[in-house]
Amino acid sequence: MVKFNHFLGGILLVSGTTIGAGMLALPVLTSFVGFFPSILIFLVCWLVMLATAYFFLDVNFAVKGEPNLISMTHKTLGLWGKIVAWVFYILLLYSLLAAYIAGSVPVFSSAIEDITGWIIPAWLGPFALPLIFGGFVYLGTLGVDLINRLLMFGLVLSYLLLVGVLPSHIQAENLLHIDWAPSLIAIPVVITSFGYHIIIPTLTTYMNHDKKHLRLTLLIGSLVPLVIYLLWQVMILGIVPLEGKYSLVHAWKLGVPSTEPLVMMLQQKWIGIGARFFMFFAIVTSFLGVSLSLSDFLTDGLKIKKSWEGRLLACLLVFVPPLFFVFIYQRGFILALQYAGAFVAVLLIFLPSMMAWKLKTPKFYQTKKAKILMLSLMLFSAFVVVLVLLQQSGVLKPLISQYVQA
Repeated sequence: MVKFNHFLGGILLVSGTTIGAGMLALPVLTSFVGFFPSILIFLVCWLVMLATAYFFLDVNFAVKGEPNLISMTHKTLGLWGKIVAWVFYILLLYSLLAAYIAGSVPVFSSAIEDITGWIIPAWLGPFALPLIFGGFVYLGTLGVDLINRLLMFGLVLSYLLLVGVLPSHIQAENLLHIDWAPSLIAIPVVITSFGYHIIIPTLTTYMNHDKKHLRLTLLIGSLVPLVIYLLWQVMILGIVPLEGKYSLVHAWKLGVPSTEPLVMMLQQKWIGIGARFFMFFAIVTSFLGVSLSLSDFLTDGLKIKKSWEGRLLACLLVFVPPLFFVFIYQRGFILALQYAGAFVAVLLIFLPSMMAWKLKTPKFYQTKKAKILMLSLMLFSAFVVVLVLLQQSGVLKPLISQYVQA
């Protein structure tokens, strides 16, 4: 029997893993479709990710020992599954780091300008996040845990501040816009925002392999972010106009988070401070968690020694590739999250469905309904990957051309 504090801790672990800097991009990508269509997109993506999370959990129970994603794919799908998991895990974490680094640039640039009056060069901005917080990643789990507790407290506090003051600025007419066509552009980023599956092996051990409570934990733990996302949608889409000088379309063109037009739109000191802090905490907490995960993964996978030289090498391997990406692509924040959607589709939808296909127990997996569900989810994952490729090749641009034309 799982103790209540473990049950609550599991819910917080799932919620904390899910909620991240991707939340800042959601209103920007869904602004084209409007608030009410975005609700349906959120619900569909949430259900898809919950189903594959349950697949992931059942596979985790079926594989002996304390398996992680790599060992699970290896034992159920063979060498090809292990290679796919390895490659897409790396690509996913690198794309997320690129998004966080790109998203941090306006935060640090604005803060430095407000404090010192100095406008930092554009090339210097992307280095701020790795240089300031990379040291905690170098120190390992203990260093990240210590700073992350403080940052999570700040994230919750700043979110509650915004929830308390923003509703009075909502304009109901802003929520009435509906355009279903751009849904194809929004889906990949929404999918990314519900990716918590990798934490399941750790959660299984933490909750003493209590499957009944684990399933409930995944349900409640993923519902919390869904509610938070929808509240955020109401506030941002209800306050920030779709088009204009300080608009969500303008944010999309620049590739910046939704808090940027919010601050410029309201021009109120305390709201501006709260929004800046929320953006800062959301990005840094996500950045630290992903950086540590990638550092540990590379250290283990490449057999890097845990000496000071080894830890330094691991940090360089973590931060240099995403920095390179950010310098190449101007719209790094939005673009990286869109690419992450393709990697999430393969890693957290396709692979769990394929692994579940191999299961003999529970008996549900041998039924016709289960086979149809798993096949449908595998096709959906391929659909998301195709959407990302079409988006980056410019094929889907006509869907939003009426909004983004200069």
